[in-house]
Amino acid sequence: MASPQHHPRRHLFDLNDTAANTNHHTPTKKPKLSSLSAAELCSEFSHHDPAVARINNGSFGSCPATVIAAQRRWQLRFLQQPDDFYFNVLQPSILRSRTLIKDLINADHVDEVSIVDNATTAAAIVLQQTAWAFAEGRFNKGDATVMLHYAYGAVKKSVQAYVSRAGGRVIEVQLPFPVRSNDEIVREFRKALEQGKSDGHKVRLAVIDHITSMPSVVIPVKELVKICREEGVDKVFVDAAHAIGCTEVDMKEIGADFYTSNLHKWFFCPPAVAFLYCRKSDETLDLHHPVVSHEYGNGLAIESGWIGTRDYSAQLVVPEVVEFVNRFEGGIEGIKKRNHEKVVEMGEMLVKAWGTNLGSPPEMCSSMVMVGLPTCLGISSDSDALKLRTHLRDCFGIEVPIYYRAPKDGEVDPITGYARISHQVYNIIDDYYKFRDAVNKLVNDGITWAALSD
Repeated sequence: MASPQHHPRRHLFDLNDTAANTNHHTPTKKPKLSSLSAAELCSEFSHHDPAVARINNGSFGSCPATVIAAQRRWQLRFLQQPDDFYFNVLQPSILRSRTLIKDLINADHVDEVSIVDNATTAAAIVLQQTAWAFAEGRFNKGDATVMLHYAYGAVKKSVQAYVSRAGGRVIEVQLPFPVRSNDEIVREFRKALEQGKSDGHKVRLAVIDHITSMPSVVIPVKELVKICREEGVDKVFVDAAHAIGCTEVDMKEIGADFYTSNLHKWFFCPPAVAFLYCRKSDETLDLHHPVVSHEYGNGLAIESGWIGTRDYSAQLVVPEVVEFVNRFEGGIEGIKKRNHEKVVEMGEMLVKAWGTNLGSPPEMCSSMVMVGLPTCLGISSDSDALKLRTHLRDCFGIEVPIYYRAPKDGEVDPITGYARISHQVYNIIDDYYKFRDAVNKLVNDGITWAALSD
């Protein structure tokens, strides 16, 4: 495939908008006062396919060229002299990344921060400890784990593999969608906790998303953690796969026992790297990486720093990523603010064009928004949603996830298809116009997914 042209993309969103005033913890490094130029920004992401409107940063993230180059240097350094790298370079370099993450998330101590491959690995670490507690008789059969109905599919599978198999009950919080207020979420969460405590049982673990994946909604995580404390829930694990670089992440304010977020989704790291925060307590000594290697028993952070020979370079470029985000006005806070404003603006443009609605109010959106699709497209199953996504990719060069929402009893002409659009610094307004025009063409041509399936 020919390499993308290195030229500024048209209609680039203004990178110099004033960043929001913030009252939370101080960033690791003071952001610069001047931002990347449009040409520099285009160069950083010139490896993206220029033929594709990539409005799906949420799935796999994006990594700028300067960080890719830094990762390559780390890889070569290992290959040049692996023994020296292993004995003298790797662990101090991982510690440097952990220290930067600790400051970014406002944790008390670097020992509370471990680096793992992804949020799914972090979930396995936490759920493994829960399974052991059932197996060793510290938890009773029928004690509960509470999680959101819209929890990420892989995490749901992990709960099934670790908790259900060990004898725990799993209670899902039934959330509405579209959602109109935090009160709706809080009300359903309280119901699930009450169910978990029925018949004298205890809720041993609450798994709470910070930003649900599909459909995408910002969850009032601070309030739900507070409710868990009031209701005697043993431990709270926040699955925040999308959070860092996308919404406010502050360990002291959130107050969870465990919190994980991917750095390769919204924080510009190459895949795959995430952090797992574990609030210091005696029980954290019993947390272990599921891949057991030579460092077993030396604490989770050290165990995670060596799980056998592999490529650790994605974990080592956090300093270069911090340098990259600080080239933007307002640093990562400015990026988050502008991404939120632009994705809401584009979402509102699309629903106006299609006569539909957003899946949640703007204040419950992050850098992703759920946008209702025209009902005449006839999306009536998860399979239809996947077919539409594939059709948009193959026929129009648009990458966007599609969500199927089953209609409720008695609804008249309900919106059953929603697109989850993202906005990241590389996106341009034409990406969203391209999506709008593609859907309009499908509508004007009378295309329905029932017809395409025949």
